[in-house]
Amino acid sequence: MAKTSVIARSKKTPKYSTRGVRRCFRCGRKRGYMRDFNLCRICFRELASLGRIPGIKKSSW
Repeated sequence: MAKTSVIARSKKTPKYSTRGVRRCFRCGRKRGYMRDFNLCRICFRELASLGRIPGIKKSSW
């Protein structure tokens, strides 16, 4: 979990657009971020396995 100061700093508008950091809205993680869901890979997997993301289900073959 990211510190609240780091999350607050990333929410400010950056001086240059390339400096913008996208973070998971649940935990604040910046690596492994999925833009389509605004989640990191870990939170995505947790919510998908619980069935809380509509249209996503665990694959099996």
